[in-house]
This record gives sequence, structure tokens and C-alpha cells, in this order.
Amino acid sequence: MLKEGVDLRLRMIETMPGDILEAAKTIAEAFKAGRKVLLFGNGGSAADAQHIAAEFMNRFLIERPPLPAIALTTDTSILTSISNDYSFDDVFSKQIKALGKKGDIALGISTSGNSQNVLKAFRVAKKQGMVTIALVGDGGKAASLVDIALCVPSKSTPKIQEAHVAVGHILCDLTDTLLFREVGKR
Repeated sequence: MLKEGVDLRLRMIETMPGDILEAAKTIAEAFKAGRKVLLFGNGGSAADAQHIAAEFMNRFLIERPPLPAIALTTDTSILTSISNDYSFDDVFSKQIKALGKKGDIALGISTSGNSQNVLKAFRVAKKQGMVTIALVGDGGKAASLVDIALCVPSKSTPKIQEAHVAVGHILCDLTDTLLFREVGKR
């Protein structure tokens, strides 16, 4: 299992750096422009959305001002109300309609890239002029729907989830570097 994780990280090094850097630059530019990041996903991906939002809102490795990032996975009253009155497919898209503005970032996380509520949120975000970023496994439908697809080259859900945590940390570190530090200085 450890070797499988190392092998996946090596494949990620070969395939993902350009897309990760593009995503970090896009996020940094949005923060510079006074925009926010809205994050969402289901199950373990919901936890990842909350984790990344917390790193932006609080701090990652350096002392800096809080950055506006909101996980759309945390308010049980909103989630259950929308699910009950409409559909679980609407839990993120309705929040995107209410909170998302042109120039904001919609960052959806899905190991399969096929979660209907994540896909619907991306469609609504695009209609609102938001930049869409997907953190997925091999891609699924989300990869062709978004502006930036961060595709982990694996079909193993646990390994994809492990990789998503690493990518989330890299995005936070690169964003901090772009906004608050000279490149190469720690």
C-alpha cells in the first residue's frame, strides 16, 4: 500500500505540476482582486473542502491575513433543507447561486468526477462567471466541464483522497507564496 502511494505521487509529479500552478495562480489572482473561493464535495471530499477552506481562512505555513474561502459543506440546516425541499443534486448549486459572484472561484472535489451535485454546481458557477476548478481522480465528467482540472492519475478512491490532501496543501503553499512571499523564500 505504501509503494502504491509513492508510485502515485511519482505519476503526479510527471502529470500535474503545470495544472496545479495554474490553479494556484488563478486562486491568488482572485484573492488579490477581492474575490473568494467556494469549495464543495461529498463525504471525504467534503472534509477536504473544509480542510482547504480552513487553511486559507486561518493560515497555512506563514502568518498572513485571512483569505476568503468558504466550504459549502458545513451548514447542516442549509444542506438538509435544500435536500429535503428540492434535491441533493442542488445542495451546492443553490449555495453557489446565493454566494458566488463573477470572478470568484468554485473549487469542487470529487474522486470520481461524476458526482451530480458537484457537476450541477460547476454548471451554475460557469453561468455566474465564476472560474471553475475540479480536484478529481482520472477526471470523469468534471474534467471537461471546468476551466482547470486537477486530475490525480488513479482509480483507487483511498489513494485519490490521499493525493487530494497533498494537492490541497500544495495549492495553499503556492497561493501563499504568490501573494505574500518571494518565490524560494521560506
